[in-house]
Amino acid sequence: MVSEAIAADTNLTKADAARALDSALENLAGALAKGEGVQLVGFGNFIVSNRAERSGRNPPTGEPVTMKASKAVKFTAGKSLKHAVNGAV
Repeated sequence: MVSEAIAADTNLTKADAARALDSALENLAGALAKGEGVQLVGFGNFIVSNRAERSGRNPPTGEPVTMKASKAVKFTAGKSLKHAVNGAV
């Protein structure tokens, strides 16, 4: 579990590490909900993009359907994360 790894790396209790992780994720989600981008240097960037209303098809019936406009979160991995995932090439 990530909070256990954070606790081990930082000498925090597991409960404190879990609260810190929860707070970080809540603040990230809150910033995105406001339409703000979030940059975590070396890890990556989170941005909110608007998806326009569009038409599609219901796969089982083939009926045309209209998909409402919505917002989507996009993530772009940073250089350090790419190297970690690909094994520092």
